[in-house]
Amino acid sequence: MDFQSKEVGMARQFKLKLSVILILSVLLLIGCNQKEAPIKPNILLILTDDQGWGDLSFHWNELVETPNIDALANESVVFDRFYVSPVCAPTRASLLTGRYHIATGTTWVTHRMEVMREEEVTIAELLKPYGYVSGLFGKWHQGKQFPHDPIGQGFDEFFGFAEGHLNNYFDTKLIHNFEEIQTEGFLPDVLTDKTIEFMEKQDSFFAMLSFNTPHSPFQVPDAYFDKYKSKGLDDKDACVYGMVENIDDNVGRLMHYLKQSGKIENTIIIFMTDNGPNGIRYNGGMKGKKADLDEGGVRVPFFIKFPGYGHQLIKPWGGHIDILPTLADLLSIEIPASLDIHGRSLLPLIKGEAGNWEDRYFFTHHVHLKFDTIPGAVRNQEYLLTLKNKQKALYNLFQDPFQKNNILETEPNIANELEKHYMAWLKEMTKKGVEPPLIQVGHTNVPTVELPASDAKRLGNVLFKGEMGWANDWFINFKNPTDKVLWEIETVENTKYEVFVQMANDKPFKMEIFAQGKNIIYETDKLHQTELIPNQDRVPRTEVEEMDWPMISVGEIAFHKGQARLEISFIGEEFGNIEVKGVVLKKMK
Repeated sequence: MDFQSKEVGMARQFKLKLSVILILSVLLLIGCNQKEAPIKPNILLILTDDQGWGDLSFHWNELVETPNIDALANESVVFDRFYVSPVCAPTRASLLTGRYHIATGTTWVTHRMEVMREEEVTIAELLKPYGYVSGLFGKWHQGKQFPHDPIGQGFDEFFGFAEGHLNNYFDTKLIHNFEEIQTEGFLPDVLTDKTIEFMEKQDSFFAMLSFNTPHSPFQVPDAYFDKYKSKGLDDKDACVYGMVENIDDNVGRLMHYLKQSGKIENTIIIFMTDNGPNGIRYNGGMKGKKADLDEGGVRVPFFIKFPGYGHQLIKPWGGHIDILPTLADLLSIEIPASLDIHGRSLLPLIKGEAGNWEDRYFFTHHVHLKFDTIPGAVRNQEYLLTLKNKQKALYNLFQDPFQKNNILETEPNIANELEKHYMAWLKEMTKKGVEPPLIQVGHTNVPTVELPASDAKRLGNVLFKGEMGWANDWFINFKNPTDKVLWEIETVENTKYEVFVQMANDKPFKMEIFAQGKNIIYETDKLHQTELIPNQDRVPRTEVEEMDWPMISVGEIAFHKGQARLEISFIGEEFGNIEVKGVVLKKMK
């Protein structure tokens, strides 16, 4: 057994042991003091995608209208400086685990660099022994296949999409647990409907509503778009602000349900966003946007409303790593030391105990295609050091919150000290390595396993249609037999699958599929074509279009326990135009 297989096995044992320990602890508490056991509050966590700090009228944006979110903020504890990661998957990993994303295995947003290791314990898993039923509605972006999907990471219900983004927001297809379903309507409205249905059914719930907007593609119903076009905005900003107002309307619907049902009195509500804005627009004068290390790229709204506390503004900074320990503190749940939580409970600040609050460092790392030590940043309450390619900058955030004056030359000792902290942190966070976990197949409860192009490696001349290989992309440019694509797999139990290839071709072809020592040769004269699924884009998209892909059954493969590769290549001299979207494995009965 290799090292990675041992790690995975140990991870499964650890999670099982943790669940047993937590369950026994709960039973002991109930047995000792059953009559006095308090009813723990429900949790609704609302997370939006690519909405910046400035995309709220609560933050003095004079163009966008967000009365429902503003009203929630005015009833909530508001953190003046709340930090996340520069892009979405890393923020989600830290939010869910209370740990810096690099330590969880999540380093970026595609090519499996978004996948969180299965041994990580999420909020949903921490709450499960205490009677909570957890549901995730919307974007996941921590791994597509079980056990790296929401069901494998503790959620009892998943209604949404596992990728970084979808290609269409109207009448789209989603995953409900392990089944693909067709939806009707504008996606944020559909997700809100399902979240309300979930909260209606549960006595003790953790509902995570992870909106897909205002992330691209830029699509929104006419009424929202027309309203902001009439204010003189260009098509993109009119669509973004329309998306934000739609989010606000759905927040209003959620609050209406909680008040009408009476659950508002026993529900913790969090509203936050995952990174800075996806474009240059009002952001409170801060430097930077999404994917930047600067304040504008990582400082976001964070409002938390819970019984017994009214509105207040907290000045000391908080971050995504603090959400899990704060919730645990609010619910009087002890976190096992073995989880190695990097965040800190914010409850002392909320209780007005800021006088005893020690400042700390918040670390940021960003990847562009390949993992490196930079770009990175470290900040505390007063200073921010950014480390970029051949460029360092130090700012005093008290005196210069908009980062106008680089004081690196005048304060070299402070910069050197901060950089030492950053490098020590990065070394600690990467001690398990940064290689993504393998795709797992063979789980008895999973009937279908999808292997998308973005999860594969490509050899030779093969390219991505959309160049970068974002979610939903596909392979092109097969020129000769040495051009191939491959998926690295771990089979947990011997399983036989029917293998389908999602692909298109304009000439007859001969294809070789290799896995587990078996070669399948598939040859056909039939032509297969994709069909464009119409969209409602307001501006030209940068991502690929959504297509209806032919599914070609190429044969059966018995996968045996252990590690393997599934490879696809083509045989011959003239291939024509071949496009491969991915592979689908369907379990044989």
